[in-house]
Order: sequence, then C-alpha cells, then structure tokens
Amino acid sequence: MTEIKFDQEELDLLASYEEEEWTAAKKAAEEKARYSAYARASFRKDKRVNIRISEKDLVNLQKRALREGIPYQTLIASVLHKYASGVLAEK
Repeated sequence: MTEIKFDQEELDLLASYEEEEWTAAKKAAEEKARYSAYARASFRKDKRVNIRISEKDLVNLQKRALREGIPYQTLIASVLHKYASGVLAEK
C-alpha cells in the first residue's frame, strides 16, 4: 500500500480537525442547496453550437481527451467554459 505524504498545511488541518476545532457552518443545508443550484445552472447544456475546425486540431483534441479519460466534446465544452468564465486566459 502506498503511503500518503501530507504537506505541512494538510497536517495542520488534520490536527485541527482531530482536536475538534471545527464546527458546522450555519445554515449548511441552505448553503448546500444554493451552491447545488449554481452548479446545475452552470453545467446545464441547453444550447447547441456547430463549429468547423481542422482535422488535425480535432484529432489532437480527441487524443488529449482520451488521455484525460473524458469524451472529446466534454473537453471542448470545458475549455470553452473556462475561457468564457475568465479562468483560462490568453497569453
């Protein structure tokens, strides 16, 4: 079995948790419901887009998606989402 190595921050968090220094968030169920609604709205795929790209780019995307273990359409949608939301930026 592989031994998990923790960094100092992870060790501090674990010690804090084991000392029972953590408390549940107030209105945790409401917060969970609110963030679940955000996630559903963010990942709802209700529009279709058709694009033309080079065969070479498509093959490269399909290879990368295969390495990531996800469908290539999901990879393309993820890249577009990250760019649209500002997480993935131009250099």
